[in-house]
Amino acid sequence: MYARRRHSYFVMMGICIALFVLAWGVVRLWSVPAAVGMCVVAMVIPPLAAMVANRRGPDDRWWDDPSGDPKSDEWWDELDGKKRPHSR
Repeated sequence: MYARRRHSYFVMMGICIALFVLAWGVVRLWSVPAAVGMCVVAMVIPPLAAMVANRRGPDDRWWDDPSGDPKSDEWWDELDGKKRPHSR
């Protein structure tokens, strides 16, 4: 899953860079409003790419999952105000 998200991120960012380069290198010679429109579209892509790249997959661990270290988990649960039964 991570490789697919990373691939999608780089494809989206490549499209973003291509839009900027084409807009001001080629399209502006024929139509400045079209070049500006291409840049507006390119401006929206990086936040979307970041959301795609950082999306949680079904197999990914989440930040509040137990780490496996009982002392650390107990400490974090105490900070979060969670009560866990002591397993000693």
